[in-house]
Amino acid sequence: MRGGLVIGAGILIGNITGFVRVAIAAYLLGTRARADALAVSTGLADTVNNIIINTLLVAFVPMLMLRHSHERLAVFARAGRLFAWILAGLSVLAALFAPQLISLLGPGLAAEQKRTAVILLEILAPGILFSGASGIYAALLYTERRFMAPASYQLCLNGSTIFFALVFWRAIGEYGFAVGYTVGAAIQLAVTWYASRDLRSTRPERISLPSREILSKPGLYLLYAGLMSANIVLARAFATHAGSGDAAALDYSMRCVNVVIAYLVYPVANSLMPEIARLRGTNETAHAYKLMSRSVALMAIASVISCGIGLLLRTPVIAFLFQRGSFTAKSTALVSNVFIGLAPSLIGWTLMDLISRCCFALDRSRLPLTAAFVPVSVNGLFLVVLRMRGELADPMLLGLGASTGLLAGFVVLFAMARTARATAD
Repeated sequence: MRGGLVIGAGILIGNITGFVRVAIAAYLLGTRARADALAVSTGLADTVNNIIINTLLVAFVPMLMLRHSHERLAVFARAGRLFAWILAGLSVLAALFAPQLISLLGPGLAAEQKRTAVILLEILAPGILFSGASGIYAALLYTERRFMAPASYQLCLNGSTIFFALVFWRAIGEYGFAVGYTVGAAIQLAVTWYASRDLRSTRPERISLPSREILSKPGLYLLYAGLMSANIVLARAFATHAGSGDAAALDYSMRCVNVVIAYLVYPVANSLMPEIARLRGTNETAHAYKLMSRSVALMAIASVISCGIGLLLRTPVIAFLFQRGSFTAKSTALVSNVFIGLAPSLIGWTLMDLISRCCFALDRSRLPLTAAFVPVSVNGLFLVVLRMRGELADPMLLGLGASTGLLAGFVVLFAMARTARATAD
């Protein structure tokens, strides 16, 4: 409970600053073509960084929790070095292949917007290393139930982005968002490094731990998280074909959905995972499944209520949050229409993500991996059919494929988890 409250407070502060960050982008860029370029580049950076951090927390925390205290630091040091090299390589590759990535993820962008998006992504690329490295230290902090420093991630990221975007808007325009984002990731790395210094004060003993063993579980979750995030990446790519501003509108809508998902999933899941991993380690799997079931039931009620409230209040809330400056009443109407199709995704995503994290902690990775292929397959088929029928320009349909896919994925995962629990009982 205490961990959930700390994480929840961090999410609250992070989301307040996150809304300010998005509101500033809306004020300065609205839903014009330049906003699409920023949405595609920062959307990719957000997706990659969230995947990496969640991968490290979901897969690395149980790995450390199952080790005795005298072995934990040795495992952390061995795995940390390996992950750091991988993260550095990803940052370099993102910068080198930025033109190809933007062409793939923003195929409908005009030539000028593609050039802008490429430069933005090149600036954002080092943030992959900084964010991922902070996730490594955060995993060590989670094993000692220290949640304060990891919970400041969004505050550092958004606070720095806001500062640089406002201070340097006249000098470098939208590039200030990218510079601030990267600097914020570096600040968060410094925060987690400093907070974990006492845990790393002793010299770790040498341990024989094959790289394959270190990478196997994070690799499985990385595949799962990549497939889940591909839903929105796919929808955003198709949105660049729908019309100017549609990709930005989808991004604004997704920010609203992400706030609810963050509150529903992260406080419960991030404090629940170490406990489930501990129960698995003491052969209390049946108890772990009961704990997971109660959490899922609670989140199911909360997500359905949240979705209904969001649909009812979407237009006045969007207008209150964003309608000023370049974000006009027309922009509000566009984002509101996109939100209709995207809102149900918070039900499927919340429940599917919560069950998946618990399954990884229980070493049942096959279940979420199998289910993760469902949402992106359903969404891809849906979007292809829409484009063939010429209906992609309808804003309400842009996020409907993602929502349908996530709900279908949850049903599949829930059925598999019930079967696995029956076997455990």
